[in-house]
Amino acid sequence: MKRRLLLLSNSTNPGEPYLGWPRKYLSDFMSGSGVKDILFVPYAGVGLSNISLEKSYDVYEQRVQAVFGDLGLHIRSVHHCDDPISAINDAGAIAVGGGNTFHLVYMMHKLNIMKAIRERVLKGISFIGWSAGSNVACPTLRTTNDMPIIQPESFDCLNLIPFQINPHYLDVSPAGHGGETRQQRIEEFLVINKRMTVVGLREATLLQVENDKIELKGARPMIVFNFGKEPVEYNPNDNISFLLE
Repeated sequence: MKRRLLLLSNSTNPGEPYLGWPRKYLSDFMSGSGVKDILFVPYAGVGLSNISLEKSYDVYEQRVQAVFGDLGLHIRSVHHCDDPISAINDAGAIAVGGGNTFHLVYMMHKLNIMKAIRERVLKGISFIGWSAGSNVACPTLRTTNDMPIIQPESFDCLNLIPFQINPHYLDVSPAGHGGETRQQRIEEFLVINKRMTVVGLREATLLQVENDKIELKGARPMIVFNFGKEPVEYNPNDNISFLLE
């Protein structure tokens, strides 16, 4: 399958600049494409301004452009476009920002851009997503961590990869927390969805997909869950090609 994806668990580590840890990966990934202009999908960014959603999208675009501009790249947000589908069809690369996955998917279905983005990516244009933006590369949004919840037309997403990602994966719950661990929640998901594979993608890590090759990058291992099996850890440089089978 033709595809070129950079799927980040998170944008920013505590105490670091915005999009600080992945800047080298972003630069290397885009330099391999030869593309400088990126269409940005901001609809997960619902809380960046109290004035309006449109203003929140503006703030998000400016924040991302400040980083991408330093890398010699230019961001244009799709929320400015009168015809989003035409903008996607003309795009040389697409980036989907993190935030609220439910609102992101709600808007992508409302604007009918889910199918358009999938078709463009499967024709070879580069796709970058972080957090919620990585979630939407999966078959569905159903392994997001997000609240508040808004009802989209469908939970179906881009289906660019055949497995689910749980971004911001945590190994332990906060001290004094009496609820389920992240592992328990994923295992419950797999009881209902026995054929699915879920990747727990820890912060400061990413998955890079080049056609039918996939690689974990970053400083930490990832964890893979399948129904009825013990979770398995994989380190950067391990062979994880089975995820795309």
